[in-house]
Amino acid sequence: MAATSHASVKSRDGVSTRAGRWPLLGQRRALVIYLCVIVALDLVAIMLLTVTTVFQWRDLLTFTALMGGGAVCIEATRRLGMPAGVSRDLLSAWWLPVALLLPPVYALFAPIVLQILLQVRVRATVIYRRVFSSAAIGLAGCTASFMFHWFVEDPRALSQGSGSTIGFAVLAALLFSLLNIALIAFAAHMANPDRPWREVLWDRESVLLDIVELCLGVTVSIGCGLNLALLVLALPPVVLLQRSLLHAQLQAAARTDAKTGLLNAAAWQREADTEIVRARRTGDTLALLIIDIDHFKRVNDAHGHLVGDQVLAGVAATLRSQLREYDVVGRFGGEEFVVLLPGADTDEARQVAERLRTRISHMAIPAENAPIKITISTGVALMSVHGDDLIDLLAAADLALYRAKELGRNRVCIPAVQPPPRPLPKDPTLDPG
Repeated sequence: MAATSHASVKSRDGVSTRAGRWPLLGQRRALVIYLCVIVALDLVAIMLLTVTTVFQWRDLLTFTALMGGGAVCIEATRRLGMPAGVSRDLLSAWWLPVALLLPPVYALFAPIVLQILLQVRVRATVIYRRVFSSAAIGLAGCTASFMFHWFVEDPRALSQGSGSTIGFAVLAALLFSLLNIALIAFAAHMANPDRPWREVLWDRESVLLDIVELCLGVTVSIGCGLNLALLVLALPPVVLLQRSLLHAQLQAAARTDAKTGLLNAAAWQREADTEIVRARRTGDTLALLIIDIDHFKRVNDAHGHLVGDQVLAGVAATLRSQLREYDVVGRFGGEEFVVLLPGADTDEARQVAERLRTRISHMAIPAENAPIKITISTGVALMSVHGDDLIDLLAAADLALYRAKELGRNRVCIPAVQPPPRPLPKDPTLDPG
């Protein structure tokens, strides 16, 4: 799930604040209530179904085998690590068979087992994230299990290849995926309300991964229904797919700033250089903005670094929502952001910068006492006007940013262009004619 950074927060006297010791308390109140409700529903479902379910050795053996497959996948990918924030894996290949083949109560326990392994063996993160992930996956799996068992009396009929049974399995897997995504998306949106829903829910890559997970889960279910020993054959391809997926996510994370989700300085510079070379070749206009959060140090000193991280994330979300898909935006370091606007002339660059300044000035970051209001100062530079390469444009925009701060901050500045020097009048006495 998406959440703000959980670095330790200290007050000015060096004593850790309550939010620093308990990261959940540093989140928005609506998010805290939502997480508690989901976890409470999961606990109630576990208690009710545990009391009413008749546990059989055959089911326990199947559950143990499937959890063993998930554990092998986790161990096989442990050295790769796991990217921070919302990450994708293929553990649904083990959760889905539990939901389809076993009574619904097992679907509630399965994510708890694997989330504990992830926490202990792969990447330790704040506990409330693991707890919420377990609850969301468990509730989605339990619902899908009830739906499947409602239509299919004997779930092991999957191994007989009946078209209707496989169809119900696919519908249950689809329901599981939709519910899980919805529960996580609501939490991500509450953590950052400025983030557009289209970024929280699906993109083309996410849809493709969901389809792969659905197919894997149903396939493993069918094989497990035939013979538990077939899990040995299903394990290698699932492990290979999961390693490939995590490797791709880690490569993407290496280009991304962890606190804002924007490009980091090195990745932004590479993409900016590419755009500048293209603009030189085509003769297109191009503008560069350097954006600095005004008095950001005061925010950290007064409210702590956790709130400061929320300010950075909020500014980043506003930048993404107000810029075009092909604009290149990144975090330059500290409280500075950089934006490259391909095809923008002076007027358009100024309009974009003013729009960003206005939108960010209307933001309200929640804090303990009162919402925090922030402003930004922006320096603008134009290609072929203030420079022809990235170094010259950055230097010109930085000078304009310095000028904006001198004039009182919360403004946009463009460096003045010095007129070309006039040629000296020709001395007629030097004329050889």
